Amino acid sequence: MAGRPRSTKSSTTEPHVLGQHLAGSVQALERGLNLLAIIAEADGLSLTSVAQRAGIAPSTAHRILATLKAGGFVHCDDSRGGYLIGVQAFRVGSAFLRNRKLVDVGRSVMRRLLEATGETVNMAIEIESQVVFILQMESHHAIRAFHRPGARGPMHASSLGKAMLAALTDEAISQRLHRTGMPRFTEWTIVDPDALLADIATVRKRGWAVDDQEQSEGMRCVGAAVYNEHGEVLGAISVSGPAVRVTEERLGELGPMVKRAAAEITERVGGKIPKLSP
Repeated sequence: MAGRPRSTKSSTTEPHVLGQHLAGSVQALERGLNLLAIIAEADGLSLTSVAQRAGIAPSTAHRILATLKAGGFVHCDDSRGGYLIGVQAFRVGSAFLRNRKLVDVGRSVMRRLLEATGETVNMAIEIESQVVFILQMESHHAIRAFHRPGARGPMHASSLGKAMLAALTDEAISQRLHRTGMPRFTEWTIVDPDALLADIATVRKRGWAVDDQEQSEGMRCVGAAVYNEHGEVLGAISVSGPAVRVTEERLGELGPMVKRAAAEITERVGGKIPKLSP
């Protein structure tokens, strides 16, 4: 008795075809995310500029941007130079902040600190051994510091980073510095590990850190850490401004103000400030 004839058409896709399809999908996703990051860093980019920065052909960039535009992740505004981040990307990004009550709780405290000092107030967290800005309240002065939400900075050359590092042991700090390095940004950047550890010992003693033109020439910042209920660092806040206004003499006034504001945010999130050994 003859059996059922074998179908000449495969019922499943060949494994190598599936692999090629998956690889193509991953590459398209990577390129799409890269284009989003490029557009987010600018205030309007033409198709040609986006393609050049991404290192891909304009035709490829156009196809990806068309998909992103259809999903609401980007939109095109010729009056502002071209492609901009769309509302859907904003919704996705906002989900990150909604999950961090630090932002909601800290907002009013930061606003009062801005009013009291007249200088820009920042909030940041640590991600992958980098300072990541999550909120900024800008000074009304013409000359002021500016950091986009999501912008990253070095731990060793910022008051925010040093304030957060102060909660770690010297050994843990040294391990991080070994991974990230200590690049020089200005002539005042601390690039010697022992000198940085000595500076952080001072931070532990007084409760606030200083960036004295270490990341950007002509700018000074004063920062203090915010802690959770376990005495672990949640993030940090800082006051920043040009050295002509944030003078060395004024650091002694601003430091305690930032420290008190950070302590208030710590209390509001139910945290506790640990006793740090110099």
